[in-house]
Amino acid sequence: QVQLVESGGGLVQPGGSLRLSCAISGSIFSLNVMGWYRRIPGKQRERVATITSGGSIIYEASVKGRFTISRDNAKNTVSLQMNSLKPEDTANYYCYALAVRLPGEYESDYWGQGTQVTVSS
Repeated sequence: QVQLVESGGGLVQPGGSLRLSCAISGSIFSLNVMGWYRRIPGKQRERVATITSGGSIIYEASVKGRFTISRDNAKNTVSLQMNSLKPEDTANYYCYALAVRLPGEYESDYWGQGTQVTVSS
């Protein structure tokens, strides 16, 4: 069983900052990709940022220069520092992992429960 537990969401004013964190636990052989997705009401879930085990990063275009993703491979955690937040960043943010549970198994997608981020004055 692989579990992803997010923390750090909340209400913030436009221009403010929040930091999301995700701890990944359970039977894990390798964590190939970790990251964050979000679902804005009325829209499909979209990738915010992902980071591979080798450190390669992809950001969604609208968050480049404002958000920073990082991971701690020793602790199996991934964080998202969000600065200069805008009302359009309001969404439910989900932690994501592409992981292999046991040697020889295929990698699978795992998701957290989500944490709400609201940017409003």
